[in-house]
Amino acid sequence: MDPKMQTRHLDFYYGENQVLKRVSLNMKERQITAMIGPSGCGKSTLLRVLNRMNEVIPDTRLQGEVLLDGNDIYASGVDVVEVRKRVGMVFQQPNPFPKTIYENIVFGPKMLGRRDKAYLNETVERSLRAAALWDEIKDDLSKSGLALSGGQQQRLCIARALAIEPEVILMDEPCSALDPVSTLKIEELMQELKKQYTIVIVTHNMQQAARVSDWAGFLLMGELVEYAETNEIFSRPQDKRTEDYITGRFG
Repeated sequence: MDPKMQTRHLDFYYGENQVLKRVSLNMKERQITAMIGPSGCGKSTLLRVLNRMNEVIPDTRLQGEVLLDGNDIYASGVDVVEVRKRVGMVFQQPNPFPKTIYENIVFGPKMLGRRDKAYLNETVERSLRAAALWDEIKDDLSKSGLALSGGQQQRLCIARALAIEPEVILMDEPCSALDPVSTLKIEELMQELKKQYTIVIVTHNMQQAARVSDWAGFLLMGELVEYAETNEIFSRPQDKRTEDYITGRFG
């Protein structure tokens, strides 16, 4: 099966500082790919490159290719709004808008020009059901998204990402600000979502990477040291640096 997304010989720079070095990565369709590695190794930068979020930062440049269904998302003439519609993002800290739960969900579709009330209502229910949140808050849609618990806020943010019907979901340490119960709910949710979406997650938590992902990549100082099926990475790493990291010798 062809990968849903690929990077080929990807270099990325903040000014003169090279943060990613020749990263070539295949992200399989409807699988969870986890990127692990110590702080500052380029994990979050790589994630933001995948939906062109880094473009909002001045003095950055990219060499190589980032392919979505075989097409380079950085090619001239590519619509960045369309890229971000197809490749959604969930951030480390839950970040609901200071609006009602309902308005949080319909924000994206409205930005894309959808105004049909029946469609918006259906989108809210579909997205909240997909994020395993509908039953908890279906009677409180007019309540502020900020009034929810941390775990609920993160699932609201996932629902908001799902509302624009992406094909790929990027998650930047989505559980690092959450308690263990909320973390378990998000992990269970990921397993459900991968039936329909391709997921790429960055995590500091190696146990989480081992639990939720199908594929894992180890980044070190901007270099992709090793990339393989998750059970291979954790049970039979091919590179000594990977073994040292996952056994806790550094990082």
